Amino acid sequence: MTARLLPVRTPRRPEGVVLVLHGGAGRDATAVSPTQLSVLRMVPVARRVARAGRRRLAVHRLLNSHRGWDARTTPVMDVAWALERVREQHGDLPVALVGHSLGGRAALLSAGDPAVRAVVALNPWLRPDDRVAAGDAQVLVVHGTDDRVARPEASAALVARGRPSREVGRIEVVGGRHAMLRHARTYESLAADFVTAVLLGSPPRTSAVAAVLAGERWVQA
Repeated sequence: MTARLLPVRTPRRPEGVVLVLHGGAGRDATAVSPTQLSVLRMVPVARRVARAGRRRLAVHRLLNSHRGWDARTTPVMDVAWALERVREQHGDLPVALVGHSLGGRAALLSAGDPAVRAVVALNPWLRPDDRVAAGDAQVLVVHGTDDRVARPEASAALVARGRPSREVGRIEVVGGRHAMLRHARTYESLAADFVTAVLLGSPPRTSAVAAVLAGERWVQA
Protein backbone atom coordinates (compact mmCIF):
# COMPACT_ATOMS: atom_id res chain seq x y z
CA MET A 1 0.00 0.00 0.00
CA THR A 2 1.41 3.35 -1.06
CA ALA A 3 0.30 6.93 -0.56
CA ARG A 4 -1.11 8.87 -3.51
CA LEU A 5 -1.42 12.51 -4.51
CA LEU A 6 -4.65 13.59 -6.21
CA PRO A 7 -4.47 16.95 -8.01
CA VAL A 8 -7.30 19.40 -7.35
CA ARG A 9 -5.79 22.36 -9.17
CA THR A 10 -2.41 22.56 -10.89
CA PRO A 11 -1.81 25.98 -12.49
CA ARG A 12 1.13 26.38 -14.84
CA ARG A 13 3.03 28.80 -12.59
CA PRO A 14 1.83 28.43 -9.01
CA GLU A 15 3.18 30.62 -6.24
CA GLY A 16 2.55 28.06 -3.53
CA VAL A 17 1.28 24.54 -2.90
CA VAL A 18 -1.42 23.24 -0.56
CA LEU A 19 -1.60 19.64 0.66
CA VAL A 20 -5.00 18.59 2.02
CA LEU A 21 -4.87 15.74 4.52
CA HIS A 22 -7.80 13.48 5.44
CA GLY A 23 -8.58 11.83 8.76
CA GLY A 24 -8.21 8.19 9.70
CA ALA A 25 -9.37 5.46 12.03
CA GLY A 26 -7.07 4.88 14.98
CA ARG A 27 -4.81 1.87 14.40
CA ASP A 28 -6.59 0.58 11.30
CA ALA A 29 -3.97 -0.90 8.95
CA THR A 30 -6.27 -1.28 5.93
CA ALA A 31 -5.74 0.64 2.71
CA VAL A 32 -7.31 4.03 2.15
CA SER A 33 -10.17 4.20 -0.35
CA PRO A 34 -11.06 7.44 -2.17
CA THR A 35 -14.71 6.79 -1.24
CA GLN A 36 -14.21 6.67 2.54
CA LEU A 37 -16.08 9.38 4.41
CA SER A 38 -12.92 10.68 6.06
CA VAL A 39 -11.46 11.23 2.58
CA LEU A 40 -14.59 12.69 0.99
CA ARG A 41 -14.97 15.08 3.92
CA MET A 42 -11.93 17.02 2.70
CA VAL A 43 -13.03 17.38 -0.94
CA PRO A 44 -15.04 20.59 -0.37
CA VAL A 45 -12.24 22.00 1.76
CA ALA A 46 -9.74 21.38 -1.03
CA ARG A 47 -12.06 22.93 -3.61
CA ARG A 48 -12.64 25.99 -1.44
CA VAL A 49 -8.91 26.52 -1.05
CA ALA A 50 -8.41 26.08 -4.80
CA ARG A 51 -11.07 28.71 -5.56
CA ALA A 52 -9.59 31.13 -3.05
CA GLY A 53 -6.15 30.64 -4.57
CA ARG A 54 -7.34 32.03 -7.90
CA ARG A 55 -4.93 29.88 -9.92
CA ARG A 56 -2.00 31.08 -7.84
CA LEU A 57 -1.95 27.92 -5.71
CA ALA A 58 -1.47 24.30 -6.68
CA VAL A 59 -3.75 22.14 -4.53
CA HIS A 60 -3.36 18.39 -4.00
CA ARG A 61 -5.22 15.91 -1.81
CA LEU A 62 -3.09 13.26 -0.13
CA LEU A 63 -4.42 9.72 0.19
CA ASN A 64 -2.52 8.02 3.00
CA SER A 65 -1.00 4.58 2.64
CA HIS A 66 -3.05 3.29 5.61
CA ARG A 67 -6.18 4.41 7.42
CA GLY A 68 -4.63 4.27 10.89
CA TRP A 69 -1.60 5.39 12.85
CA ASP A 70 1.03 3.11 14.36
CA ALA A 71 4.79 3.08 14.87
CA ARG A 72 5.54 1.51 11.47
CA THR A 73 3.27 3.54 9.19
CA THR A 74 2.04 6.97 10.20
CA PRO A 75 0.38 9.80 8.29
CA VAL A 76 3.44 11.90 9.15
CA MET A 77 5.49 9.55 6.97
CA ASP A 78 2.96 9.98 4.18
CA VAL A 79 3.18 13.78 4.49
CA ALA A 80 6.98 13.58 4.21
CA TRP A 81 6.60 11.46 1.07
CA ALA A 82 4.10 13.96 -0.36
CA LEU A 83 6.39 16.92 0.34
CA GLU A 84 9.12 15.21 -1.65
CA ARG A 85 6.74 14.70 -4.56
CA VAL A 86 5.71 18.36 -4.33
CA ARG A 87 9.35 19.46 -4.51
CA GLU A 88 9.88 17.25 -7.56
CA GLN A 89 6.81 18.63 -9.30
CA HIS A 90 6.79 22.29 -8.26
CA GLY A 91 10.29 23.10 -6.98
CA ASP A 92 10.99 25.04 -3.80
CA LEU A 93 7.60 26.70 -3.36
CA PRO A 94 6.08 27.49 0.02
CA VAL A 95 3.65 24.83 1.20
CA ALA A 96 0.53 24.84 3.37
CA LEU A 97 -0.83 21.74 5.12
CA VAL A 98 -4.58 21.55 5.79
CA GLY A 99 -5.70 18.49 7.73
CA HIS A 100 -8.74 17.16 9.58
CA SER A 101 -8.76 14.87 12.64
CA LEU A 102 -5.73 12.56 12.37
CA GLY A 103 -4.79 14.59 9.30
CA GLY A 104 -4.78 17.66 11.50
CA ARG A 105 -2.43 15.92 13.89
CA ALA A 106 -0.17 14.91 10.99
CA ALA A 107 -0.13 18.52 9.76
CA LEU A 108 0.90 19.85 13.18
CA LEU A 109 3.62 17.23 13.58
CA SER A 110 4.92 18.00 10.06
CA ALA A 111 5.14 21.76 10.58
CA GLY A 112 8.91 21.61 10.93
CA ASP A 113 9.62 20.86 7.28
CA PRO A 114 11.47 23.88 5.83
CA ALA A 115 8.98 24.19 2.97
CA VAL A 116 5.93 24.41 5.23
CA ARG A 117 4.83 28.00 5.81
CA ALA A 118 1.24 27.47 6.98
CA VAL A 119 -0.63 24.75 8.85
CA VAL A 120 -4.38 24.50 9.41
CA ALA A 121 -5.59 21.74 11.74
CA LEU A 122 -9.36 21.22 11.65
CA ASN A 123 -10.76 19.41 14.70
CA PRO A 124 -7.38 17.70 15.21
CA TRP A 125 -7.23 14.41 17.11
CA LEU A 126 -4.29 14.77 19.48
CA ARG A 127 -2.42 12.92 22.18
CA PRO A 128 -1.72 14.69 25.48
CA ASP A 129 2.00 15.02 24.77
CA ASP A 130 1.69 16.28 21.18
CA ARG A 131 3.42 19.55 20.30
CA VAL A 132 3.62 21.57 17.11
CA ALA A 133 6.83 20.58 15.34
CA ALA A 134 9.57 23.21 15.59
CA GLY A 135 9.78 25.39 12.51
CA ASP A 136 8.78 28.71 10.98
CA ALA A 137 5.23 27.83 9.92
CA GLN A 138 2.27 29.94 10.99
CA VAL A 139 -0.24 27.61 12.60
CA LEU A 140 -4.02 27.77 12.96
CA VAL A 141 -6.11 25.29 14.93
CA VAL A 142 -9.87 25.36 14.28
CA HIS A 143 -11.97 23.32 16.71
CA GLY A 144 -15.69 22.90 17.24
CA THR A 145 -17.00 23.19 20.77
CA ASP A 146 -19.25 20.13 20.35
CA ASP A 147 -16.59 17.74 19.00
CA ARG A 148 -17.02 14.43 20.83
CA VAL A 149 -14.36 12.50 18.89
CA ALA A 150 -11.34 14.80 19.17
CA ARG A 151 -11.52 16.69 22.44
CA PRO A 152 -11.40 20.49 22.05
CA GLU A 153 -9.53 20.65 25.37
CA ALA A 154 -6.60 18.78 23.79
CA SER A 155 -6.10 21.32 21.03
CA ALA A 156 -6.52 24.17 23.52
CA ALA A 157 -3.76 22.64 25.64
CA LEU A 158 -1.52 22.23 22.58
CA VAL A 159 -1.87 25.92 21.74
CA ALA A 160 -1.20 26.86 25.37
CA ARG A 161 2.01 24.79 25.30
CA GLY A 162 3.33 26.69 22.30
CA ARG A 163 6.25 29.06 22.76
CA PRO A 164 5.19 32.73 23.12
CA SER A 165 7.21 33.54 19.99
CA ARG A 166 5.48 30.88 17.92
CA GLU A 167 2.79 31.95 15.48
CA VAL A 168 0.01 29.68 16.75
CA GLY A 169 -3.64 30.65 17.01
CA ARG A 170 -6.87 28.82 17.77
CA ILE A 171 -10.34 29.61 16.48
CA GLU A 172 -13.31 28.09 18.29
CA VAL A 173 -16.37 27.19 16.21
CA VAL A 174 -19.37 27.30 18.52
CA GLY A 175 -21.55 24.24 17.95
CA GLY A 176 -19.10 22.63 15.55
CA ARG A 177 -18.89 18.83 15.60
CA HIS A 178 -16.15 16.47 14.49
CA ALA A 179 -17.45 15.67 11.00
CA MET A 180 -17.66 19.40 10.14
CA LEU A 181 -21.08 18.90 8.55
CA ARG A 182 -22.52 21.54 10.83
CA HIS A 183 -20.89 24.92 10.07
CA ALA A 184 -19.09 23.35 7.09
CA ARG A 185 -18.73 26.69 5.31
CA THR A 186 -17.14 28.19 8.41
CA TYR A 187 -14.45 25.52 8.52
CA GLU A 188 -13.84 25.79 4.78
CA SER A 189 -13.66 29.58 4.70
CA LEU A 190 -11.32 29.79 7.69
CA ALA A 191 -8.94 27.27 6.12
CA ALA A 192 -8.95 28.98 2.73
CA ASP A 193 -8.61 32.45 4.25
CA PHE A 194 -5.62 31.53 6.41
CA VAL A 195 -3.80 29.69 3.63
CA THR A 196 -4.17 32.47 1.06
CA ALA A 197 -3.23 35.13 3.61
CA VAL A 198 -0.02 33.35 4.63
CA LEU A 199 1.11 31.94 1.26
CA LEU A 200 -0.06 34.76 -1.01
CA GLY A 201 -0.22 37.75 1.31
CA SER A 202 -3.90 38.27 0.55
CA PRO A 203 -5.88 40.43 3.00
CA PRO A 204 -7.93 38.18 5.33
CA ARG A 205 -11.62 38.07 4.53
CA THR A 206 -12.71 36.81 7.93
CA SER A 207 -12.34 38.75 11.15
CA ALA A 208 -11.26 35.61 13.03
CA VAL A 209 -8.31 34.92 10.73
CA ALA A 210 -7.39 38.61 10.73
CA ALA A 211 -7.30 38.51 14.54
CA VAL A 212 -5.08 35.43 14.60
CA LEU A 213 -2.67 36.91 12.08
CA ALA A 214 -2.57 40.09 14.18
CA GLY A 215 -1.29 38.03 17.10
CA GLU A 216 -4.36 36.91 19.02
CA ARG A 217 -4.10 33.27 20.13
CA TRP A 218 -7.74 32.64 21.17
CA VAL A 219 -10.57 33.69 18.86
CA GLN A 220 -14.20 32.67 18.42
CA ALA A 221 -15.67 32.36 14.92
